[in-house]
Amino acid sequence: MSADVAKDEAGRVESTWRTLRRGLALSPELRVGLAGTLGLALVYMVGRVAVPVAVQQGIDRGIVGGLDFGVLFTVVAVTAAVLVVTTVCGYLMMRRLFTVSETALAGVRVRAFRHVHDLSMLHQQSERRGSLVSRVTSDVDQITQFLQWGGVILLVNLGQLAVTTAVMLAYSWQLTLVVFVAFVPAVFVIRLLQRRLAAAYGVVRQRTGALLAAVGESVVGAPVIRAYGIAGRTARRLDEAIDGQRRAQQKAIRISIVGSSVGELAAGLALAGVVVLGVFLGADRTLSIGEVTAFLFLVTLFIQPVQIATEVLNEAQNAIAGWRRVLDVLDVAPDVADPGQRGRELPAGPLDIRFAGVRFAYPGGSAVLHDISLEIPAKSRVAVVGETGSGKTTFAKLLTRLMDPTAGAVLLSGVPLTDVRFDSLRSRVVMVPQDGFLFDATVADNVRFGRPELTDEQLTAAFTELGLADWLDGLPAGLATGVGERGEALSVGERQLVALARAYVADPDLLVLDEATSAVDPATEVRLQRTLDAVTRGRTTLAIAHRLSTAQGADEVIVVDRGRIVQRGPHDELIRDPDSVYGLLYASWLEQTR
Repeated sequence: MSADVAKDEAGRVESTWRTLRRGLALSPELRVGLAGTLGLALVYMVGRVAVPVAVQQGIDRGIVGGLDFGVLFTVVAVTAAVLVVTTVCGYLMMRRLFTVSETALAGVRVRAFRHVHDLSMLHQQSERRGSLVSRVTSDVDQITQFLQWGGVILLVNLGQLAVTTAVMLAYSWQLTLVVFVAFVPAVFVIRLLQRRLAAAYGVVRQRTGALLAAVGESVVGAPVIRAYGIAGRTARRLDEAIDGQRRAQQKAIRISIVGSSVGELAAGLALAGVVVLGVFLGADRTLSIGEVTAFLFLVTLFIQPVQIATEVLNEAQNAIAGWRRVLDVLDVAPDVADPGQRGRELPAGPLDIRFAGVRFAYPGGSAVLHDISLEIPAKSRVAVVGETGSGKTTFAKLLTRLMDPTAGAVLLSGVPLTDVRFDSLRSRVVMVPQDGFLFDATVADNVRFGRPELTDEQLTAAFTELGLADWLDGLPAGLATGVGERGEALSVGERQLVALARAYVADPDLLVLDEATSAVDPATEVRLQRTLDAVTRGRTTLAIAHRLSTAQGADEVIVVDRGRIVQRGPHDELIRDPDSVYGLLYASWLEQTR
């Protein structure tokens, strides 16, 4: 073996142990009641050797030299009592391990989910959502499975090996040596296989994440798949993901089978060696018949842990791969971090906006916004317009701190957003996104999402104030109407109505509308526009406008072109120059609405 290869293998082993240490440190609940659990395990393991010892005592003292029923009855009674105690201890041990492992892994799942949720939009967009979901679901499930089954087996069998070895040495060091000579080579082979299994199961977890991502996208995107007739292409993509996961799993299983075969061979050699040497020692009267028979039972107890070692190793490497993927996510520091208790509260009242030399570029890409500097007074109603890709939505995400600028600062009432605690920011600033995402619940549940204390009567009043009472009455069950997954039981426009109502009842001091009316029909837009005039009165409102009817009702229009502010002013003033960016946009919009 070359020095480089040895160094690489040593690094992988170190990485495995480091992953285990970090994973266990991530689950302090696993240490709860550990001493008691280990005590129960010790009693359980010692009790398992009671049968071989009882067999030896029964043969040598109760059968050889004549039947002695008194001895046999005593041996059977003591053995039965020991087995009862062993069974009870085993039950209590496994119950405690299962309870603790479930509690610990639930904590890991919660921490992983919350961390994923804290990651910025940029990071979430850079990694497939299905892969992120698999870190919190299937990867943690794999860890749970190992801790509940493989972990129990590993704990019990390591102890069983130690206790059995001690008893075997007490009977015959020669026969014990035969067993070790048969199994030592197998241990080295299994150790080599462990390194290969670690790499193989790392690939398995990656392929599983890719499979979940492909399945999730095909289910969510089913309408698009049908509309474009690409079911065949999608099926091939899924087949490739499934086949990739299958091949990775099969490779790992093949390595595991080799280890199992090595263990079987070692077990056969050990038994054969014990039988041959035991006969000679028995004939030489070095060992009694009972001791030789008991030793064969002990060899069986010794072989069992070794035989299932590869299975435990299989689960362990899969769990370590899952743990590593969870830790990889937790190691990503949120680039949009909550300052927490060190942060500041936003000043009370309507908020003014200031962009100070703001520049933004996506990782690896060119700048989307260039040197944006502007001030928007409190209680202003401002529309941001521009062609697709001009940077309008990026502008809104920076203002609501879904992303942070590459350079410069965004301030609300003089406070930099990076200094504002999230609980203050999210309660005072609300954004209605373009897609109007809804949760799989009722209309009422979605509207009161930000204010769960609101009653149905208050929600009905809110819809009435928005001019949507007739629409609400037209729903099958009114407020209790289910919206379906992602709101798909409603039309696109209806989803947006619910999203606007949700923002309205949240009563923010700064309302950001990202093309919030772009999906509704013209009649609904007119109705909403009248309602939004009342909703936005008295609070700062910034609307990313796709339809320039929104800009017509704004106090001021900001025109963005290729990431720069090129015009600013009231709608009536900006349209005076028909050759300006806004003038051309307005003319194009008028042409489309005719």
